[in-house]
Amino acid sequence: MASDDRWLERLRLELAWFTGQAMLRSRGAGAILRFRYVRPRRRGFQPLREHEITPQFLDRAIRALKRWNYDFLGMDEVCRRAVMLPEKRRFVALTFDGAGKDLITFAYPVLARHAVPFTIYVPTAFPDGVGEAWWLALEQVIARESRIDLMMGNKEQRFTVADKAGKQALFSHLESWLRSLPPADLSAAIADLCTRYRIDLAALSREASMDWEDLARLAGDPLVTIGSATVNYPMLANMKDAAALREMTMGKAVAESAFNREIRHFAYPFGDRASFRRSHVVMAEQAGFASAASTIPGIVEAEGRTNLRALPRISWDGRVRSLRMLRVLVSGAAFAPVRPTGSATSQT
Repeated sequence: MASDDRWLERLRLELAWFTGQAMLRSRGAGAILRFRYVRPRRRGFQPLREHEITPQFLDRAIRALKRWNYDFLGMDEVCRRAVMLPEKRRFVALTFDGAGKDLITFAYPVLARHAVPFTIYVPTAFPDGVGEAWWLALEQVIARESRIDLMMGNKEQRFTVADKAGKQALFSHLESWLRSLPPADLSAAIADLCTRYRIDLAALSREASMDWEDLARLAGDPLVTIGSATVNYPMLANMKDAAALREMTMGKAVAESAFNREIRHFAYPFGDRASFRRSHVVMAEQAGFASAASTIPGIVEAEGRTNLRALPRISWDGRVRSLRMLRVLVSGAAFAPVRPTGSATSQT
């Protein structure tokens, strides 16, 4: 079913390109692109492949956006453009979630070569070496094993998978279940799985993440904006409000202490509609953030019509590899006008 949906989405975007909608029906002030992984292609079972692009494709995308005369903006300028009258030139902002090691290894050389601004949203437990990249542990277990046993709730469950399609389906099923759990339950469930199958979650998480030295190097670049993504990168919707607000404020405080600068911008962990609630939009303002980005698809409207603390982003990843589709997406022609979450605010 998911593959059918992706095929239909590709067809819709291709039709929009060939009918000229990207050039004739552009709307909004600009678009925020969200990247998760930028790295060379790998072999073997890779359930997260749809969330990655290669450095070569990042280079092609930036070159194309320059040809199309987009302004590349940091998040401070995005906030300003979002509350002003529309400008003649549209903008694009490049944002990266998770502070993964692949960013400084593979993406940063491309970004620096093009001298374009970009924003990194950092969950501070990961450069501290105590974050849990549970999705990577789940990937390793399923890649290695053909039979997997684990506790789901109060019941022992057993899964047998023999081929790639079965492994992908199991990963999607277990990832969805884990994301539905409160943070303490998720941590206990993944610890049980890692113990059973001898996965060193701490080492795996540290290896995949930038450390503070890496981040200090990036923070020294005037084109880089450092944002926050909480401390532990939890699903805020699975937490009590007080705990969620603490994650947001502590992530900001730790980053400000580490970089000796104000941290003005935030990204909701995971960022889809199931991962945060309207109350978290209010919390983002209470925590002192000028903006908060989701992963809900859409474009940024001008004149204060987009809530700065519920910013839409276009996830640009391995599911869509066509520059034609990118042009349709950033034009806004593919998105119907949506009502902002909460009240749009001009405070920056």
